[in-house]
This record gives sequence, structure tokens and C-alpha cells, in this order.
Amino acid sequence: MKKLLIVCGAGHATSTIAVAKVSEWLQNTGHAADVKIYQSKIADELNRIDDYDAVISTTIVPDSIKDKVVNGLGLLTGMGADQVYAEVAKRLEL
Repeated sequence: MKKLLIVCGAGHATSTIAVAKVSEWLQNTGHAADVKIYQSKIADELNRIDDYDAVISTTIVPDSIKDKVVNGLGLLTGMGADQVYAEVAKRLEL
């Protein structure tokens, strides 16, 4: 099972929206059983980023982990959501 982390600044509001949208996308694409979603705040996960197969963030992340994180703002605005899903699918090898 693949591990997907979704983070925001506080681990509550925007990451909850992103979790709901990603869960629906996984369900619609038939991959819900293949991916376990974790939700947190970015500060708590900085040293554990490598424990996940993919990471989506709705907040600014440090330069040291930018290449490991998918910018999830498209999930909140609706503009660019397909690009977010495509990048996550690629990183999770779905």
C-alpha cells in the first residue's frame, strides 16, 4: 500500500479539504484501496518526509524538501487540480 501525506500549515483546514478531494479522486479512479492517506501539519513532518511515497502541501514548504512535495493549491482553487492528480499518480505509480 502506498503512503500519501497531505499537509498544511496547522494540519486542519486546507489539508482537510485536500484530503476529501484526493479521497474522492482515488475512489473515482479505483485506487482507494491502494493508497493510505495521512494528514498533518508541515512542521511535524519535516524529518519524516521520506517515509511517504508522495506528499501534497497546501502551504509553503522549506526549500530542502520542495522537490519531494506536490503543490496542492490547485485542489483548493480548482484551477490546476488535474495537474496535481497527475503528479500524485506519477509519484505513487498508479
